[in-house]
Order: sequence, then structure tokens, then C-alpha cells
Amino acid sequence: LLLILAAGGAALFLVQGVDAQSRDVLNGYEVRRHARLLLLGLIEAENAERGYVLTGDQQYLAPYRDALGIIDARMKTLIALTENSPEQRARISGMTEEIEQKKSEMGATIALAANGQADEARALVEANAGRLMDSLRGVIDTFIAHEDELLLSRNTTFQSARQWLALTIIAALAAAAVLAYALFARSEAQVTALARSRSLLASANEELEAHVRDRTAEREESRRHAERERQRVEALLQDTNHRIGNSLATVSSLLALQMLRTPSDAVKAALEAARSRVHAIASGHRRLRLGADLETTRADEFLDAVVEDFRATQASSGRIVFETQFEPIVIYARDATTIGIVLGELLTNALKHAFPDNRGGRIWATLFRNAAGQVTLGVTDDGAGMPMAGAALDGGLGSMIVKQLAQQFGGEPHYAAREGGGTAVTVSLPQLATPTPA
Repeated sequence: LLLILAAGGAALFLVQGVDAQSRDVLNGYEVRRHARLLLLGLIEAENAERGYVLTGDQQYLAPYRDALGIIDARMKTLIALTENSPEQRARISGMTEEIEQKKSEMGATIALAANGQADEARALVEANAGRLMDSLRGVIDTFIAHEDELLLSRNTTFQSARQWLALTIIAALAAAAVLAYALFARSEAQVTALARSRSLLASANEELEAHVRDRTAEREESRRHAERERQRVEALLQDTNHRIGNSLATVSSLLALQMLRTPSDAVKAALEAARSRVHAIASGHRRLRLGADLETTRADEFLDAVVEDFRATQASSGRIVFETQFEPIVIYARDATTIGIVLGELLTNALKHAFPDNRGGRIWATLFRNAAGQVTLGVTDDGAGMPMAGAALDGGLGSMIVKQLAQQFGGEPHYAAREGGGTAVTVSLPQLATPTPA
């Protein structure tokens, strides 16, 4: 590439030299042409001068003046053309003096002839017959001969420059051909290497894709196996919960049978309370639905099921209306049963104490986060209201169970009278763990 650039630079330099030499050659031809025209102008002026002196005819004066104008114009042109040739300028300077002398001589003879001194004019012409003109012709011929020599030298230089230009172009073309061959060979080698690499890459890609397919199949099989195991474990857990619930339901039925065979009212009441609590625990186990992680459950779904069970078993007559408002809080399954027992005890207490004499009413069950972000369970009724100073509530077994279970989550129950009648119980559960659902 550097060789081509060098050859191109040399060719450009030679082209500029050839242009300069071409201009010099053309300039030489112009100098020769104008020198010959100058000589012809001098000859015409001399012929017109002699014609006027010898004949006295005025018609020779016009060609004479035109010839003088031509002589002056050619001299100025020659001076401009030889501006860059000191030697030729020196010859023109000497030639200019002789031309001015010749012009003075011709002017003198014409002046004499015009003043009626034709004899003196002819005598002057005969005395200088051809002497000065021959000298001028010799000077101009010498000037032209020297210009011919310069022109020959320039032509020789021009031919040499053309030869060098041709050689430079040939060298540039040869270098370009070598470079093109080298680039072609290199490109061919690169293309071959690229094709080989592409083939190897395609083979490696196929092997990798096969490996990926195998691994994907293995992972899919592992995923299906894990899914089957998860479903099996989930089924086992659900079955376990149902079995526990069914076993507790059996216990509840046995307690009911025992209650029917007992004549004592106090024993019947105790057995009924025990049966109700066992039934609530059994219902909680049967209603529990685990999440995808098999560790958590939705509190709102679970507690709705607990309330629905109470609605079906404790208020079948429809005199008590249950309303729920549970937030969709995710809790651990191990805590769900405990919260369900707390809710069951609160609902049982409301059904037992808030609506005496088969009174109708309404019970509201809620689960929400308070202003501090703590989970709070609440049961409110519009029944008979709290006893004096809440003494009965603090001493009952249900209240004791609620208090003990609430302490597992760092909270305790709070009893308050509802505005408009009834009782409001809230149980804060500050230590209840609520994981974020996946």
C-alpha cells in the first residue's frame, strides 16, 4: 500500500512536471513565432520606407505605420514570453537597441523625403543599404536558433519525463497487482479459516443443543418428579389434616354420646363445652388449605370456613346473622389452627352469653392490621352486652383459653361495650409471623 501511494505521488509529481514542460514547449513555439513576425514587421517597414523614399507615393506611409505598430507589439510580447529566461532577455535587450536605431534611421529618411529632400533621403538609404537590417536579421536568427536549442532540450526532457511517468504507472500497476494478489490470497485463507471455524462452531453448537436438550429433559423430569412429590406430600398433609379432623370429630361424637348417658346437668354442660371445643378444632383441621409452599395458608379463606361451620352448626335456625371481614393475610399453617380456636371461643362466648332467651342478633368477625401494622382479631355482637365490670368474662373457661392462646402471639384480649349495645372483643397478635406469599 505504501508502494502504491509512493508511486501515485511520484506520478502526480511527474504529471505536474510534464505540464510545466508542456507549457515551456508551447512558450518556445510562441517565442519563435513572434520573433519571426517581428522580423517580417521590420522587413515590411523597410520596404514601405524605401518605396516612399524612391517614389514619394503617400500610399507607402500607411503600411509603414502599421509595420511600426506590429514591431512594438511583437517586442512587448517577446519580453513577456522570455520573462523566465535571462539569457533570451539579454538578447532581446540588445536587439531592442538595434531595432530602435533602425526605426530612427527609417524615420529620418521619411522625414527628409517628406520635406522635399528626396535626394538626401535616397543617398542616406543607399549609404546604409541593408547594413543595419542584415545585422538585425542576424540577431533575430541567433535568437530563434537559441530558442530552437531550448525547445529541443525541452522536448528531450519532456520525452524523458513521459518515459519516467510510464515506468511509474507500470510500477504502480505492478504493485497494485501484487497487493491485490496478496489480499486475495489472504482473504481466501481467512474465508477458509472462517468456514472451518463456522463448521466447528456448528458442530459444537449441535453438541451443546443436544446437551441442553438432555439437561432440559432431565430438569423437566426432575421438575415433574418434584411436582409429583409435592402433590403427594400435599395430599398426605391434607389427608393427615382430614384424618386428625375426623378423629377429633369421632371424639366429639363420643363426648356427645357420653353427655346423653349422663344424668348430671353440670357434667352435661362440661361435656358439651368439651365437645364444642373438640368440634371446633376438628373443623379447623378439616378446613385448612395449604399454599403452594405447604407451610402457609390464607387467613381469610380459613377463618371464613370456620365461621361458615359455626353458621351451619350453631345458628341453623337463622336467628343469628354472621358477617365477616377478613383481610387476605398470609400466615403459617401452624398458627392458623390456633387463631381458628381463638375465633371459635369468641364466637361460642357470643352465642352463649350475648343472646339469652333465643334472642336474634348479629355477630361481626374481623381480621385486620391496625395502625401499627399488627394483626388484630375481633368479634363484635349486638346482644345483651357485658356483665358488670366484666367479671363473668374474666372467670369463664373460654375467656381463659382465649387469653392463654393470645399470649402465644404476644397479645391479650380486650373487652369493651359496643356503642348501641353489645360487646366488642379485640385480640392483638403482635408476634404473629406473616410471610410474604411467593
